[in-house]
Amino acid sequence: MSDEAEDLARSYVAMLEATPREGDSADATGVPEGNEAAPPSPLRIVEALLFVGGTPLTAQRVGEIIRGFTPEQFTQSLDTLNRAYRQQNRPYTILAQGEGYSLVLRPRYRGVMEKLYGGQREARLSTAAIDVLALVAYRQPATKAEVDSLRGADSGGLLRQLVRRGLIQVVYRADAAQREVSYGTTPRFLEWFGLQSLDDLPRTQDLQQL
Repeated sequence: MSDEAEDLARSYVAMLEATPREGDSADATGVPEGNEAAPPSPLRIVEALLFVGGTPLTAQRVGEIIRGFTPEQFTQSLDTLNRAYRQQNRPYTILAQGEGYSLVLRPRYRGVMEKLYGGQREARLSTAAIDVLALVAYRQPATKAEVDSLRGADSGGLLRQLVRRGLIQVVYRADAAQREVSYGTTPRFLEWFGLQSLDDLPRTQDLQQL
């Protein structure tokens, strides 16, 4: 979904200078929503970026997308959204993930995700898939060429398998400056392995040599 996140961010850039029109109705977060032709508010852009997913969203990244948007405004937006989600009894919330924030299911709804993706028993990975996942986790953002070179074998199928299982995602798209997409781990990867952040990954002498 990170491909879509980058597309979404670009599509909004052209509309950031405009403001919502007067007279529009407001929802529980106090943001006007009545006019579909009006550009989205900064709060709605933050919510959209969280919804699309990808790497945890940081104040710095939002500041690059919404010119002049400060870290204080980012924190206030997260508080406003979480307050609205609690009032509306939504099944999701915004939680800190490493240095950023992600939109995640509340604990009571985690079973729904396991039914969708399969539990750990059903999602057991082959040795080759674990090798690829380890390389992405410790070297992210990592390209297919880098993973292939380190493994000495083609990893395209395994990377696609890990993307389908929600354990890795595309974090950078190919463009003029970068000829290949780059992969990184997802919040589901952290949950699946019982980690709070990537800093909790084991740091043994062998792993540091990867």
